Amino acid sequence: MAPRASRSPHPYGHRSLHRSLPERQLTVVSSTCKAVILSAGRGSRMGSLTADRPKSLLHIGGARLLDRQLAALRAARIHDIAVVTGWQAHRFNDLDLELFHNSRWAESDMTDSLACAEEWLCEGPTVVCYGDIVFPPAAVEDLRTEPGDIVVAYDPHWADLWTQRFTDPLSDAETFRLREDGTVRDIGDRPVSDDMVEGQYMGLFKTEPAGWRRIRSALDKAHDVGSRRDMTGILATLVAEENMRVRAVPVPGPWCEFDSVTDLAPGAERLARLDRLLALDRPTP
Repeated sequence: MAPRASRSPHPYGHRSLHRSLPERQLTVVSSTCKAVILSAGRGSRMGSLTADRPKSLLHIGGARLLDRQLAALRAARIHDIAVVTGWQAHRFNDLDLELFHNSRWAESDMTDSLACAEEWLCEGPTVVCYGDIVFPPAAVEDLRTEPGDIVVAYDPHWADLWTQRFTDPLSDAETFRLREDGTVRDIGDRPVSDDMVEGQYMGLFKTEPAGWRRIRSALDKAHDVGSRRDMTGILATLVAEENMRVRAVPVPGPWCEFDSVTDLAPGAERLARLDRLLALDRPTP
């Protein structure tokens, strides 16, 4: 099937990426939930495995990470799905997916890749996922149905996975604490004790157009003052400095992140469980 055209709707630049659409276009024109997969980065911590493809196209346990992402999204009734490409972008050309392209992927942040899909983010609710995670349909369904301009998915049992991935789980964890009403009160800092980590943000969230406007504004301010532009840094700014109520939903497993080669072993069992849930075919041992 012929691919849809790959687009770079915004010329790169910290301001042009986030301010290229006039404000009158930033209104909700659709209530249908879409999804955007961020797959622009090189994935260098995967070593030679990503020498010729991004992490989302890695075959692990008999299927690509992208296959599992698409299966989970479609099982949660999301069928309009786009990928933001960068490294080895041509690898996506034969897929029947909408493509946005970050031509400056090597020198930009995940949030800049997200901004390349601004056309969709301004139209209606959008589920966003990083290209190196896998997750069950229930996680997407919970995001879709949870009210809020920005809703993040988190793992309340994070220590189970982090203990398998790291000798010192806190060394890679980020702070994540909730208010009594289920909104985020702290995210994205380095924890010094376990009580600063009530879960881990997964790299999976939903944003409404109003939420995207807040993210975009925070990105512009971060550029002006030279502060953090990564996703949890932006969320931390919205929560702490702008008093935004970012809602959080716990994720029913299984899920996993494949950030580096060392994640392959601890992720194998989780992939097997997820594939059974998604009814994906796996090679016979």
